[in-house]
Amino acid sequence: MPDHVDHVLQQWADARPDLDVSPMAVFGRLSRLTQLVNTELRRTFAGHDLDPSSFDVLATLRRGGRQTPAELMRSAMVTSGAVTQRLDRLEARGLVRRTPSDVDGRGVHVDLTAAGRELIDRALPDHVDTERRLLAGLTSAQRENLAEILRQLLMSLGDERAS
Repeated sequence: MPDHVDHVLQQWADARPDLDVSPMAVFGRLSRLTQLVNTELRRTFAGHDLDPSSFDVLATLRRGGRQTPAELMRSAMVTSGAVTQRLDRLEARGLVRRTPSDVDGRGVHVDLTAAGRELIDRALPDHVDTERRLLAGLTSAQRENLAEILRQLLMSLGDERAS
């Protein structure tokens, strides 16, 4: 069954038969998928009074424990200013706390508070359920295959594990 991207590709084939637009099949679908997924994830996060960036920080601290702002910045792939703003908002809500480093008086560490841990522990199952629902149209083997293909593409573009 043709989708919107197939329609666009056909239009390009008619307008520019000399040009191989096949990469658009992948990137057009990735773009449309990103929009659909982000809408659903935002809805899930909003049900817990969170936005995607707040969820990201809380989830990173929940799975990785105490971290420095620099470690959070690398994990979230955002600027230090963006991390500071996220931490300011979460700290004002009583969800994280910043404490001075034991080693370096200028540095700080960020931890979840009890309220932050409780919130992420409530939100995480809903997040996973949303992702599961979004993938329901694929078999388990298709999901594994897609995950591997995406891993290979990311690695070929230089994406590496956050340290």
